[in-house]
Formats: sequence, C-alpha cells, structure tokens
Amino acid sequence: MPIIDLRSDTVTLPTPGMREAMQAAELGDDVYGEDPSVTRLETYLADKLGFAAGLFVPTGTMSNLLGLMAHCQRGDEYIVGQQAHTYKYEGGGAAVLGSIQPQPIEGEADGSLDLAKVAAAIKMDDFHFARTRLLALENTMQGKVLPLDYLAAAREFTHKHGLSLHLDGARLYNASVKLGVDPLQITRHFDSVSVCLSKGLGAPVGSVLCGSDELICKARRLRKMVGGGMRQAGLLAAAGLYALEHQVERLAQDHANAQALGEGLRALGYSVEPVQTNMVYAQVGEQANSLKSFLAERGVKLTAAPRLRMVTHLDVSADDIKHVLKGFADFKQS
Repeated sequence: MPIIDLRSDTVTLPTPGMREAMQAAELGDDVYGEDPSVTRLETYLADKLGFAAGLFVPTGTMSNLLGLMAHCQRGDEYIVGQQAHTYKYEGGGAAVLGSIQPQPIEGEADGSLDLAKVAAAIKMDDFHFARTRLLALENTMQGKVLPLDYLAAAREFTHKHGLSLHLDGARLYNASVKLGVDPLQITRHFDSVSVCLSKGLGAPVGSVLCGSDELICKARRLRKMVGGGMRQAGLLAAAGLYALEHQVERLAQDHANAQALGEGLRALGYSVEPVQTNMVYAQVGEQANSLKSFLAERGVKLTAAPRLRMVTHLDVSADDIKHVLKGFADFKQS
C-alpha cells in the first residue's frame, strides 16, 4: 500500500530530475571554498533575496543558530515568538551555544508579534539586564503568512529601536507563492534570512543563511565551530539549486491540496483553522491516538495531537487527499 505521509513537508524524496542534477554536480572542497556548486547556490539565493552573501549549511536549525550568534554576543538578548522554532523547537541552541537570552512573547492569531508587546519587552540600557539586540520573526508561522505591511512596520520598528531583524524563512517560498510576490518583497525588510531547502522545496538536505558580507563572514567561522563545514557538499547544493529553479511554482499545488483537505474536513464536522499555505490544523481532541492508528492501517501517516497538523507537499497528490478524507469519513462512522 502506498504511504501518504502528512506529518511534515520534510519527508519528501528527491525527484528524478533532482537526482540527475545531483549526479552531474561539479564538486570541490567547500571548506576551502572550492566547491563550485555550493558557491553557485549561495550566490544565486543571495542575489535573488537581495543580500550580499549566503552560506550553505546542513540544517535550518544550524542556519538560524548561526544567524542569531552572528547578530548577538554573549549576554545579549533576542525577542521571539513563544511558538517560534528559534525559541521552542531548536534545542535551546542560542542559549546553550551562544549564551544568548531569548525573550519570548505570545504571538498573535495571524502569526505576527504585536510590536507594542515587543517594545514593552525591550530592556533598558542597564547592567542588570541582558542587552536587547535582535527581533526574530518566522514566515510562514504555523502555515500563516506574515503580511507585507506588517513586515514593513517591523522593519521601521527595529530601526527606531536599534535592533537587527532576522527571518526564519524556513517556508519563505510558500509565503511568496501565497502572496503572489517575488520573495525579495519579503526579504528586503530583513538583515538576515534563513531559507530551508528540505521542506516544501523538496531537497533532501540543506538551508542557506543570507545576509551582509560581515554577517556571513562571522557565520562561516561559527559554522566551523559547530561542526557544519562540509567537503564535497555540491552534491547537496545541486539538489537545492534544482529545487529553487524547478519546484517553487508547484508549491501552489500543495496549497490547493491543503485547501481541499481543510474544506473536506469541515464538511465532515471537524473544526479546522483557516488554511493559507500547505498546513491544515484540525481539532480532533482525545481521538488523536485512535485516529492515527485507524488511518495508519489505510496507509496515511499522521502525528497524533489534539490540535492535529497535516502538511501537504510534492509527494501528496489531489487523489491522495481524497483517500485521506475517505479515511476520516470512515473513522467518523466506526
């Protein structure tokens, strides 16, 4: 039985075209700066997003960590959403490895951070307090896209308060496709951006941190420090380049499939949050574990949770969504 995996968009497998690109990749030792495929990826993405330089790293967690550590010194602080990956889901790396204090604040329903609450969280210049240096946003945030006018306001806010602005853009391209704008219209507001290649874009491994020459120089040194230097990494970079060149526009299909899934679940009586991109959140309550087991027998993988997250991606088709909805309908009747 074919498996339909809705746990995350990280579960995708390389397409045949991507595998061919990996096989044909020009290689060198990237720690020496001699891998042409890695250099091409870093330059390509930095240019597209409006930055001076980029740095290829194994994971989005490392990309965000290097960004935070390049912006902040020991004893500094970054303000971040309570549910943001850089605070909640990345092992506390900024605090453990960077001695950077996180100051989390509760996010808003649209995924943004209320800038008035951010202002209230900024520490005064006093030796009793950590020094507030950075505001970190996430886009998309649990599938929600930050509006462009909010990003402009956040940019103006950070300039006013002397803060840098970092974007965890793990699903940046989902956001740009949803808004119908070039990703530059999002990234132009930020001092640094982390872009994940191994989620909806479908590459097997890798993220890119983009920023100024100075910031990327710091991040490159930090990458070595935390063990992120790779040798003939062009095999992986070629997959990322292929994804950026061939698998961005198709994200709209994932969004359409997520919409169909959300609408179908509502028709079955489930409470479903508004769907913007490739994530569907449905309230299933205490049935989470039994639902997971029931659908697993029908070839559907879920992560059991009362607030159930399902993520569409390039290995999930419109017919797969119909199969999933039938499974939910059968569960209702069981």
